[in-house]
Amino acid sequence: MRMSFFVLLLFSRLVCLAQTNEEKLSLTIKQFHAALVAKNTVSVNQQTDKALSYGHSNGWVENKAELISHLETGYMVYRSFTEDSLKVTINGNMAHARFVADIAATLNGNQGAYHLKVLEVWVRKGNRWLLFARQAVR
Repeated sequence: MRMSFFVLLLFSRLVCLAQTNEEKLSLTIKQFHAALVAKNTVSVNQQTDKALSYGHSNGWVENKAELISHLETGYMVYRSFTEDSLKVTINGNMAHARFVADIAATLNGNQGAYHLKVLEVWVRKGNRWLLFARQAVR
């Protein structure tokens, strides 16, 4: 009886930890998108992997340095970024997030509003999650 209780207790603890990790990553994702809107390049730098591949729905792909530079210069301006139906799946030190995004942005002076399906790949390094790759489609 004690062994069954112990196994049940251990299993419930593992389930709680998995939920905590997914919730933590979901919060990190939302903070990253908020940093894009705020043009907080320090935060964007800290939340992205050095090998970042950031793909847009028009086929344009930025690396980490380009993403940060385009935010700093105003070439790319995110006016709003909201996620819907965010689903995070974690597998060891890797995770992917899928969601539908409504993004208002300005690219080189041209404003647009986009309803996109987005896939982001995140990697855990130490205690932090870093964005490794992103691709959006219309």
